[in-house]
Amino acid sequence: MVRVQRTGNIGGLIYFAIAFTLGLYFIFAAVQGDFGVFRRVEINAEAEVLRGERDRLAAELAAMQNLTHRLSDNYLDSDLLDERARDVLGYMRFDEIVIR
Repeated sequence: MVRVQRTGNIGGLIYFAIAFTLGLYFIFAAVQGDFGVFRRVEINAEAEVLRGERDRLAAELAAMQNLTHRLSDNYLDSDLLDERARDVLGYMRFDEIVIR
């Protein structure tokens, strides 16, 4: 009977080490990479903040459009005109007392 001497299978060990290292790298990239899970959460949070800012600016724009319409030539709100003149120009009537 012939005896076959077993030598260490270093090739299999190297193959396993490379496969394991690549697996760890891809798992790390999937979680923390540029397109990973954590980056996706950051992008969603930033998008939510930007949506809130967009809504706030839309409300501010609507308020400005309302004031502009109320001061236009077609629709003049005399109370608003009087309020703006007092606020911006510092006008007041002769029978008023100003307390600061």
